[in-house]
Amino acid sequence: MTDPRFAPHSALAARLTPHAASPGDGSHDLSHILRVWANVRQLMAEEGGDEEILLAATLLHDCVAVEKTSPLRSQASRLAAERAGELLASLGWPAPRVAAVAHAIAAHSFSAGIAPETLEARILQDADRLDAIGLIGVARCFYVAGRTGAALYDPADPQATNRPLDDRRFALDHFETKLLTLAKGFQTVTGRRLAQLRHESLLAFRDGLLAEIAG
Repeated sequence: MTDPRFAPHSALAARLTPHAASPGDGSHDLSHILRVWANVRQLMAEEGGDEEILLAATLLHDCVAVEKTSPLRSQASRLAAERAGELLASLGWPAPRVAAVAHAIAAHSFSAGIAPETLEARILQDADRLDAIGLIGVARCFYVAGRTGAALYDPADPQATNRPLDDRRFALDHFETKLLTLAKGFQTVTGRRLAQLRHESLLAFRDGLLAEIAG
């Protein structure tokens, strides 16, 4: 069954969607893919890009599930790129287009540290990072903390004034170690503009939470 949300490439989406989401992970499920695709479309409207390559890359960017706490986490996007390449090759895609999708997937990850070399890779990286900041980013942060057994914050030192930051133990620490740094690294003009709006929402939530903790 085709999904009109992916038109005019609904047939491609129908073939790739079964391979797309990470099972059992609500931060990388179909709703995440749909949000990233909406971000991609918004970025493409101003930046351009190859829609078919971007759709394939969006659908398959998390096709290999690696837990946030795994030592292999930094390899997740490379593993996903490899699997996506194999899948698209099996569907008869030309090698240059397979390589374009694979590069966009490999470069999208914050932890991979791979520089995006194409417009499509820059767009996918921005679209995925937009889903990591703002209020969606807040929701995903605390969802992952619950899945991995982390506390909301350190009751003795919520702002890590006298201790090292540790986002594996405290969800609030993740704001400082990652979320509040993301807006500086966007690749496109449109992405930077949208990221700043979400960054301000992130700051407002952080400051409001700290105010409530302080009483």
